[in-house]
Amino acid sequence: MRIFLTGIFTLIISTSSFAQVSDIEQRMVEHIDATNDEAWELLIESININSGTMNFEGVRETAEHMMPHFEELGFKVWFESGAEFNRAGHLVAEHIGSEDAPKIMLIGHLDTVFELDSPFQKFEMVNDTTAKGPGIADMKGGNIIMLQALRALKEVGALDEMNIKIVITGDEELSGRPLSLSKKALIDAAKWADISIGFENGDGNPKTANVSRRGASGWTLTVTGTRAHSSQVFREDIGAGAIYEASRILTSFYEELRSEEFLTFNPGRIMGGTSVEHDAGSSSGSIFGKTNVVAETAIVAGDLRALSVEQEERVKLKMQEIVSRHLPGTSARIEFAEGYPPMAPTEGNRELLSVYSQASQDLGFGEVVAVNPLRAGAADVSFTANHVEMAIDALGMSGTDGHTVNELGYINQFPRQAKRAALLLYRLQNQ
Repeated sequence: MRIFLTGIFTLIISTSSFAQVSDIEQRMVEHIDATNDEAWELLIESININSGTMNFEGVRETAEHMMPHFEELGFKVWFESGAEFNRAGHLVAEHIGSEDAPKIMLIGHLDTVFELDSPFQKFEMVNDTTAKGPGIADMKGGNIIMLQALRALKEVGALDEMNIKIVITGDEELSGRPLSLSKKALIDAAKWADISIGFENGDGNPKTANVSRRGASGWTLTVTGTRAHSSQVFREDIGAGAIYEASRILTSFYEELRSEEFLTFNPGRIMGGTSVEHDAGSSSGSIFGKTNVVAETAIVAGDLRALSVEQEERVKLKMQEIVSRHLPGTSARIEFAEGYPPMAPTEGNRELLSVYSQASQDLGFGEVVAVNPLRAGAADVSFTANHVEMAIDALGMSGTDGHTVNELGYINQFPRQAKRAALLLYRLQNQ
């Protein structure tokens, strides 16, 4: 397969561009145009099913809404229960064609951030070019774009020989734990695949796609001081107290690490005083502390985002070294939680983007460039990237204001994204 893929991209580099879309590709484009209204109605139906991550029934209903459409294309389709990791589960589908064809996995997600108590529940048109709805861009639009691309391939007979596995997860917005179970379907498919393609919305701009994504993990800093009357603070046998030590550590993080490219680390929650009760599960807690008492405990919770595993591990070591310095009379420890791995910007990923961009240009939609990873959060594709030769994300619905009650999708980009994806898959199969 390495030889096969190398051959593809040697051809791309040597020819630099396609003169135009082929007759078969033109037929795929026409099929997407002819069925666009039907696909749009399917998207509206999906949006109007509440599938907040913790609404397990709604997530399953969203999967059941899509599953027959994959079955019509010849996929074997099933729903994997998420009971082991306290989530609804995942839609999985596979289509096995020729053993000589590349193995491609496609990624989506069923869930949204809008739970049953959200005021944002239904689709609505805004104007002729935009529509509003929970998950329209992130990422129910991407799921239907994926389906439309596959339908176009089926229409021209190109799907028959293709090897494709689809994983549409039910917990992308709030991952189940442990990740070894909740992301197992993704990782298993990636170990089978040569190429991984995500239909997230990226930064929402149709002129960009992701060849890299920063990882996201959590950290908790726990600091202990010596409780005493505040008049004795700084005394040799009392020391600085927990809040000063927490402040010292956070200031050192800021001063010594913030200049590192693509790295961010954010303390999102801090509590300190005589006693602290921290409930990490609900992102809350309670404290008690008088101003005339040296603080005995401080707890800080935050996240860490890095572009590569190497950067993440190096920064963790540096954070631990900063924590270990200690002001007088204090102690501290930092613990790191499991999280989304980074998707590094590999050469294979860039080559895959070049195929996608060329398809876009041949369709008359313009060049597609790599988005700055600082403008893109973590996503399910990251769990696959280290297992495949090449990966790309953000082939889904263009839009803006994701994760807010103003989430919008750009209507005219809906068929365009499907056409780009269809040509990408066809060329990966046939070049």
